[in-house]
Amino acid sequence: MISSVVLSAVEIRSLTGYTSATKQLQVLHERGFIRAFRARDGQIILERRHFESVCDGVFSKETRNESSTKQAPNLAIFNTNSP
Repeated sequence: MISSVVLSAVEIRSLTGYTSATKQLQVLHERGFIRAFRARDGQIILERRHFESVCDGVFSKETRNESSTKQAPNLAIFNTNSP
């Protein structure tokens, strides 16, 4: 059986226990499904691969923050006061 790219409305309702899109999104974000979002039509979208990654412990808030390699920009190159 080929599964859909996104979880169905029934799956999201079952996962969260809510029918309200606002509550569904809140619960999903609290549970680590940070890529869940509300579409223009109001439906909650959660990619199946993201769902599976979070459930497997591969994608979490902790691992996402640890893998970040953000550095402060080097603004010295914009210094016009040359010695």
